[in-house]
Amino acid sequence: MSDPADERRTETLQHPTAAAARDTVARGIDRDAIVTVYGRCTVDYDGRATSYLEAGDRHVMLKPDGAALVHTDEGQQPVNWQPPGCDHEAVCDDGALVIESLRSTPDERLRVRFREVVQVSAFSGSDETELALVGTEEDLRQRILEEPDLLEAGFTPLATERDTPAGAVDIYGEDDAGRAVVVELKRRRVGPDAVSQLRRYVDALERDLHADAAVRGILVAPSVTGRAERLLAEHDLEFVALEPPAE
Repeated sequence: MSDPADERRTETLQHPTAAAARDTVARGIDRDAIVTVYGRCTVDYDGRATSYLEAGDRHVMLKPDGAALVHTDEGQQPVNWQPPGCDHEAVCDDGALVIESLRSTPDERLRVRFREVVQVSAFSGSDETELALVGTEEDLRQRILEEPDLLEAGFTPLATERDTPAGAVDIYGEDDAGRAVVVELKRRRVGPDAVSQLRRYVDALERDLHADAAVRGILVAPSVTGRAERLLAEHDLEFVALEPPAE
């Protein structure tokens, strides 16, 4: 029987040379470990768009499923990332550690160049449990489909995941006046990004129908930020406060 300690093997270096850091990253990738690197780096992305970040202190995480995340010291979202399915590679270039995450479809490349590595680690382990979500967006959708009046009196759902040029709409329906209604669902408090997403769906559906089509957009979530509330009013969009069921 294998020793669990071996399966959770950790390799960590403090202030390594670029070559030592490269070797640790490469070994971690080879054994399907979670690899993290912290230090002074630039970040350059080339794909459907291009972006570049000047030198700064950042934390990079490479996951065995091919995902790559670049974090700063602020916020919960990465400043740049690659989805699962990418190939990771580490090389030395002119005294710097360079990490690349490559995606083939579509063709995208994330390149992080470390002039200084403060710490590099590779963690081997496993997590075979599945996250049990309570109160998902699907639960919220089913709640509205079963009780459409929760959205508003006279609302009639007609389709879920209705395709538009901007993406799939969570719920598409009509109000009691026969106007098209786009419903975007969120299970948590939301900000301006959710409003922008809803606006794109409304604009796409208006173009998809006909020139004088009246399409309403309704954002459904437990709550919205003040900025999101102002954007909703600015774009003539609506908000309904509703939480997914607890069970």
